[in-house]
Amino acid sequence: MTLLKVEQISFQYSTEKMLIDKLSFEVLEGESLGIIGPNGCGKTTLLKLILGILKPIKGIIYLEGMDISKMTLGKIGESIGYVMQNPERQLFMPSVAEEITYALHIRGWKKKMIQNKLEEMIDFFDLKELEHVSPFTLSGGEKQILALAAVSVLKPRLLILDEPTTGLDPLRKAKLGYFLKKLQKNGLGLILVSHDLSFVKNFCSDTLSFYSAYRSI
Repeated sequence: MTLLKVEQISFQYSTEKMLIDKLSFEVLEGESLGIIGPNGCGKTTLLKLILGILKPIKGIIYLEGMDISKMTLGKIGESIGYVMQNPERQLFMPSVAEEITYALHIRGWKKKMIQNKLEEMIDFFDLKELEHVSPFTLSGGEKQILALAAVSVLKPRLLILDEPTTGLDPLRKAKLGYFLKKLQKNGLGLILVSHDLSFVKNFCSDTLSFYSAYRSI
């Protein structure tokens, strides 16, 4: 199934030259797409277009078959999870458990359902020993995994990670890759924006390169 279809989109800021010109690609269930390119090439702008924050001047973006220009940001957010380059900016609760379950509480889930979901996430992301720890005492890699868990708790269909390996050593990169692969096996689509070409090449099934017109490294 196609989760995201970007069809001939173009975008420019005011009178500047075209930043994105007639771009097309798809992300399928269980597929991981790496987006690479130099600073200022349009990667962040593309994410904003996918998230519905900006609108293309031409072309259409479909999310699970729906034109996102006709969807609210809230509706888009139900299908797309987003992890920032600095995951600490997304963390604000006093404990790992409360961070993971925050979104469930504000949506009015019942206590038993929340506890069951927490146990599922704790087990899936191997966070049992950190359940009652403050997120702000975690390492960079642990914060990245926690942000993944907090976003994944609502089961988005597509997950976007912005520079997910920044500041991670090889061991923590490998652990991040391990959990991303686990998510993919559940049918989740992934988009990774990264300067880490080796991680993208080893992890992603396809690549969108802003260095050239070809989708390869």
